[in-house]
Amino acid sequence: MKTVVLLFHPNFEASRINKAFEQAISGDYTVRHMYDLYPDNKIDVAKEQAVLTEADRIVLQFPMYWYSSPSLLKEWQDAVLLYGWAYGSTGKALHGKELLLAVSTGAPNYTHEAGMYTATELLRPFQAMAEFCGMTYLTPFVVKGTLTMSDEDLAKHAKEYAEYLKQESIPALGKFD
Repeated sequence: MKTVVLLFHPNFEASRINKAFEQAISGDYTVRHMYDLYPDNKIDVAKEQAVLTEADRIVLQFPMYWYSSPSLLKEWQDAVLLYGWAYGSTGKALHGKELLLAVSTGAPNYTHEAGMYTATELLRPFQAMAEFCGMTYLTPFVVKGTLTMSDEDLAKHAKEYAEYLKQESIPALGKFD
């Protein structure tokens, strides 16, 4: 299975967990640093579509910002996932591919506090996108509390991430899971 990791982090050098993730999977997968590739937010649509066409599993790795993704990821979605290519009556390019999210939060459990939402609920727009494009939405890999996490715990989560990506069969997340 060919897996590509699209890493959307606007300040990668300051991210302990995303650096640990990348180090843990280094050599096993293509990791594309999207903010380095597109510092001006001008997405090379043809290049991105070619990358997606070649992949069987597409991983979107990013920190959760304000209960969502970094802005470049949204820009990438709008530019790359076009009608007639990714969806619509002739848009079949992504059909049968897998989409996996690898998400980190700085805060420990802000999504589970009283009155708040779970990470799965906050990531539902990505699940809808995957379904709309004919993709299988895999159970996301989420790590919370990275700002105060010990180096040992960071290393443990990075190892878990690498092992998660190596699975041939990651469970799909149902609509109401």
